[in-house]
Amino acid sequence: MKTTQLLIPTQKEAPNDAQIISHQLMIRAGLISKLASGLYSYLPMGVRILKKVESIVREEMDKAGSQEVLMPVTQPAELWQESGRWQEYGPELLRFNDRHGREFCMGPTHEEVITHLAAQYIRSYKQLPMSFYQVQTKFRDEIRPRFGVMRSREFIMKDAYSFHLDQASLQQTYDLMHQTYCKIFDRLGLDYRPVLADSGSIGGDASHEFHVLADSGEDEICFSNESDYAANIEKVAFSKQEVTCHAQAVEESVLTKKKTSIEQVSEFLNVAPSQCIKTLIIKTSEGLKALALRGDHELNEIKAHNLFGEFELASDEEIKSLGLKKGFIGVKGLSIELIVDYSASVVCDFVCGANEWDQHLTGANWQGVEFSEADLRNAVAGDDSPDGKGQLIIKRGIEVGHIFQLGDKYSKAMNSNVIGESGKAVTTTMGCYGIGVTRVIAAAIEQNYDDRGIIFPEAIAPFQVVIVPINYNKSTRVKTLADNLYQQCLEAGIEVLLDNRKERAGIMFADSELLGIPHRMVLSDTHADNGNIEYKARNQSDKLEVSYDDALAFIQEKLAE
Repeated sequence: MKTTQLLIPTQKEAPNDAQIISHQLMIRAGLISKLASGLYSYLPMGVRILKKVESIVREEMDKAGSQEVLMPVTQPAELWQESGRWQEYGPELLRFNDRHGREFCMGPTHEEVITHLAAQYIRSYKQLPMSFYQVQTKFRDEIRPRFGVMRSREFIMKDAYSFHLDQASLQQTYDLMHQTYCKIFDRLGLDYRPVLADSGSIGGDASHEFHVLADSGEDEICFSNESDYAANIEKVAFSKQEVTCHAQAVEESVLTKKKTSIEQVSEFLNVAPSQCIKTLIIKTSEGLKALALRGDHELNEIKAHNLFGEFELASDEEIKSLGLKKGFIGVKGLSIELIVDYSASVVCDFVCGANEWDQHLTGANWQGVEFSEADLRNAVAGDDSPDGKGQLIIKRGIEVGHIFQLGDKYSKAMNSNVIGESGKAVTTTMGCYGIGVTRVIAAAIEQNYDDRGIIFPEAIAPFQVVIVPINYNKSTRVKTLADNLYQQCLEAGIEVLLDNRKERAGIMFADSELLGIPHRMVLSDTHADNGNIEYKARNQSDKLEVSYDDALAFIQEKLAE
């Protein structure tokens, strides 16, 4: 392909609303164009990248024995009402009526549709296991779309679904999909980690997320420094601990001079935040409850949601109704249920609120306090790994894939049954496996860039090679050499871009680096004189002089590496 045949609207500056690197560089490189909030058009270079990601995904899913289907984006409300998610899903589900007044939604996911299909066509246990996948547009009405295609309203996803007779069969396919996802992300050239995860609104039992490691990631993921343990910070589970200290201090109420935060109190009293206990009042469907954690720990909202259902922090008025003072809430003398995090319950001689204005207790202990215990907190770096091997390291990650064991959540609700070996109806058990295709591109950029632009992994770069001929439109010699080399590359099956624009060399170099094309070959009158070309890899600073006659063999060797 020649640049004069392509729309490549590169820009020197990123738009003001582009907050992260991938958004900035995708706009500047002319890969995408913003249509409206959370809606983007993919331009020719962006489509080339998109198709490469999709191709790798399809090849590996086909190898795993999954069958490709294509389901509608528009879904009837009846299916979602049947599964129970029409009311549950929330405002991200875009609902609308057609001209006949019938209710529909724009599909954010396709569990209902695929389960409906399975109920129609999978009738016997002899047909199982069976899995299907699609590469399809999804729509989620995000309240605040941001970060370009990283969190847009419309996006492309590969979603797959499997149906099984029993849990053992589901586990086999789940393990196969885990391996398949690793192969996909390996081929995409990404530095990633599979981690234990929460199933969220999809539901189900077991779940793993696949995260691309990047400083801009929205998720925190935890790894052991001595084992393969890895989990989303929301999923790191801690067990009840043994008390290893003994109460020694005398409890005393002290004036803390309007110090309300853990940081202020610990500094004022010259104690470590880990020696303080903070108490949160939450509002649940069962009423108000008190949660106590160590001062250096944060409440894990997913764990709390799993324990209490929907909840929110109590208002100032609700706290006052309990006779408590915000900023000085303690653990003693509460009139509501108290749940203490495992790590907090083993602290002795701690500092906590005194439930009186401007007062804290020092030397406090748990004797005489009625409470239950639970795992409430987020992990922190240096925690012992839950598998008992090493300590946790925490890094940021971008979620690009998620696999679930759904069980019978959808198949039971939607009557996806088969006739079992005994002749009786058996409810199928399901798995669900998603990859954010458009998000993969953004994640790859977040992980691979420099101050000059994108450094695409070779598997998904828009072109493998770019030829930059200086004075192509003025020098007959340069044009002849460039055209000849370009033709050689095409005949060899190399994806090559010839920059035949009437632009200065600096602009052509800048654009090739901005676009992240892995290999660049430069030709000029000087090279025509000495019989060489200049070669530079996008991910290296050094340049090489290569014989023009050997250029094709040289680049083929580089591509083979």
